[in-house]
Amino acid sequence: MITISLNNHPKTLSPNTSLSEALAEWEFSDGKIAVAINQEFVPRSTYRERILMNGDQIDIVKPVGGG
Repeated sequence: MITISLNNHPKTLSPNTSLSEALAEWEFSDGKIAVAINQEFVPRSTYRERILMNGDQIDIVKPVGGG
């Protein structure tokens, strides 16, 4: 198992888990989110290829509507 930080909370995952697999597991698969890993935003087109590593810091934000 690997340990990552998800929005400042520790989570464990199986090794070789892609970002898209983790997002589905965490129920963030609706697509209306932005993801940063280690303070760098990740393009949505690379979610399937991006393998999470032990110690990664993942921040997920949802857009807020307003007027």
